[in-house]
Amino acid sequence: MTRIVAGAAGGRRLAVPPGGTTRPTSDRVREALFSALEAAGAVDGARVLDLYAGSGALGLEAASRGAREVVLVEAARAAARTARANAAALGLPGVRVEHERVERFLAGAGAGTGGGWDLVLLDPPYAVDEDALAAVLAAVDPLLAEGADVVVERSARSPEPRWPAGWPPARLRRYGETGVWTVRR
Repeated sequence: MTRIVAGAAGGRRLAVPPGGTTRPTSDRVREALFSALEAAGAVDGARVLDLYAGSGALGLEAASRGAREVVLVEAARAAARTARANAAALGLPGVRVEHERVERFLAGAGAGTGGGWDLVLLDPPYAVDEDALAAVLAAVDPLLAEGADVVVERSARSPEPRWPAGWPPARLRRYGETGVWTVRR
């Protein structure tokens, strides 16, 4: 069972897409991640982009903790439908779901509207290879606000993502089989 960990919707349950096609971030990992992000002042009032959103758990956690705008981007129809249902059930303001491939969303008007994303969360399927992830990170780079945080969740056995030129070193935290890389631009 997946739940919102804290904030306005803390304790509320989230549906997961049917068929086991997604890998929702565990409550333990979300709790640790968002505790660190909140301590750094990266969530409250932030514009958040949740790429490869799945059920929307990461982005909805940010909305519950005070993010002012959250966009959940998901290509799989069933997962996007689930994320939309979760967002509606929680009733948190400023949340929208985009049923779109991440690469297409980043290249189009959706991501560029207003630019200035303060927090970008990426939890790509394990099938997304390192080259594809590097291309997505390069597309995210010009859309970031000054001092933005970027979080990538992968298997702990995955290599560190290839960050765009000029990005500072990433911090890796391991939670069992999950690796979470965080970079502050």
